[in-house]
Parts: sequence; C-alpha cells; structure tokens
Amino acid sequence: MSATDLDQGVSAQVSRKKINMLQGINLGLAEAMADDDKVFLLGEDIADAQGGGVFQATKGLSARFGDKRVRSTPISEQAILGAAVGAAIAGYRPVAEIMLMNFITIGMDMLVNHAAKLRFMSGGQTHVPLVVRCATGSGIGNGGQHSDHYEAWFAHTSGIKVVTPSSPAEAMGLIYSSIFDDDPIVFVESIPLYFQLGEAPLPGHRVPLGKAHVAREGSDITLIGYGRSVNDLHQAALSLLDEGVSAEVIDLRTVAPFDAETVLGSVAKTKRAVIVHEGAARFGIGAEIASSITEELFGDLKAPVQRIGSKFQPVPFSKPLETDYLYSQSQILAAVRKTLG
Repeated sequence: MSATDLDQGVSAQVSRKKINMLQGINLGLAEAMADDDKVFLLGEDIADAQGGGVFQATKGLSARFGDKRVRSTPISEQAILGAAVGAAIAGYRPVAEIMLMNFITIGMDMLVNHAAKLRFMSGGQTHVPLVVRCATGSGIGNGGQHSDHYEAWFAHTSGIKVVTPSSPAEAMGLIYSSIFDDDPIVFVESIPLYFQLGEAPLPGHRVPLGKAHVAREGSDITLIGYGRSVNDLHQAALSLLDEGVSAEVIDLRTVAPFDAETVLGSVAKTKRAVIVHEGAARFGIGAEIASSITEELFGDLKAPVQRIGSKFQPVPFSKPLETDYLYSQSQILAAVRKTLG
C-alpha cells in the first residue's frame, strides 16, 4: 500500500467518526489556542476544576493550556464582557462564554457601545477581535428567560458579526474562523443541536465567515435558514421529493453580514423562496432577507417570499405551549406549497 493510499484510508476512517456539536466547538477552540497563545477563554465555570462549563464545551482545555488561558469568572456578564473587550484592545483574542443568550442583555453596553464602535471611533486603528459564545433554543423546557434568539438585535448593530453553526463540523470551522477575525462576533449555539451527531472534520477544518453553504441543490424553490432550522429544511426537502418538488437548501452560517450573492443566485434560479428561523418572525432576520430578495429579484419571482419564525411572545415553560411556540414542519411545508401555487 502506498503512502497516498494509507493517508486516504486514515482520512476515510476519521471522516466516518461521529462527534456532537459540543465536541466540534471544543476542537475548534483547542486548535485556535494551540495556534496562537494570545487566544484565551473566560466565562462562568469553564475551567476543568468547575466542570468545563455548564455544557462542558470547554472540558479538558484548562488541563491542556492552563488556568491562565481558561479562566473561570464570577457570575457577572458585565465583568466578563468588559474584561474581554479590554483584552481584545490590548492585543489578545478572547473568547467569552455567556452561558445563555438571554444573559447577554446584561452586557449589552459593553458589546453595542464599546466593542462594536471602537474600530469606527478610532478611525480603524483599534480592532476588537472578540468572540462571545452564547447558547439558546426552545424545546427543552428552559422557560422564557433562558431560550430566546436575539441575533436580530446584533445583526442590526453595525460593527458586530453574527455566526451560528448547524453541524459539528461547521461548529469547529466557524469558531476557529471567528476567533481570528478582527471584529467582534456573537457566536450563537443551539442547545437542541448540542448532542446531535455529525461527521468529525479533519484537523485544520475551516469555514469562512460571510459565505453561505448550498447544503442541498434543487431547482424548484430555495429554502433559507441557519442553525437549528437547517436540519428542519433538510427534512422538508426530503418530504417534498415525494411530491415531485426539488428544494434547494441554503445554510447562511454567517447571519450578519449574510451572503447575499449566494442567496440571490439561488432564488434567481428557483424563482421562489421560503426563509425559516427560530427567532420570532416579526422584525426578524427573515424580514431583512425577504426584503433583499424582493428588491433585487421582484421581476423574476413567481410568488411572494414566505418567512417563518416562532411566535411573537416569551418562550413558554409548559411543554405543549412551548411546542406550539416554535414553528413546525407542517408550517414549512404549507409555506412551500403556497409559494408553488
């Protein structure tokens, strides 16, 4: 067997291994920390002595890189984000874990009035290479103060990028790319996706920021989503095959700035689009994308763009109400059928 054959065989074995999204994030963090000693982590209980984080996304990293680079902090989101902004200005590349996305509201001043604006206010002389990891998502009974999707807030904030993975491999590649970007990034992780398995990426796997992924090719309609909704769009596309409908699935990966070229290119081909995200439909990401599609392709569209999101209300704790709060497969398919006429 040649060396090339052996390498291909090893690569095939690695690619067949399965990991979950938490492991993917851990791999991406570890590679970034190994590549640059200016990368460090801070957040509540993230060191191994405290369990490696509430979801154990950072488990094993303090043992490998030391407690100075994996710092457990007090329960103070303002302190975590304030320290991270200061460290970023000083030349470090901090990754701040805010346990749940709802709690990021406590540190909004640090992100919106400082991290997002410093590059502009310094005439481009001061960059803030900061990543804020936060987890969220409905369906697990966490209630109204632990489950919200606020990515539209940050997408609306000039100077902040918003990134969210839909698979373990993308989690690894996106977190690495985010760490080495020179602007502040809110990295949104879906709790319901944390333990779903996917193919393990090879070492060095990278996913570029600002570039959407055509996750499934199709010709009749474009389905656009990010994070959790991408899996639901794949399921919808499979169901539509039985009806003779070929659906193209676009995974945005970077929510802001979103890859308009890929989105518009797909919709120009299919002439129809449905956008799905977990955050509330009202004033959501889908509205901006739908507007962009309509403005650029109005004369080519065969039907109005449809957008689907969760209900405009706090996330319920009650399981039946929580299920009703989130969009459903039947809603996605109904929107597709309406668009197809």
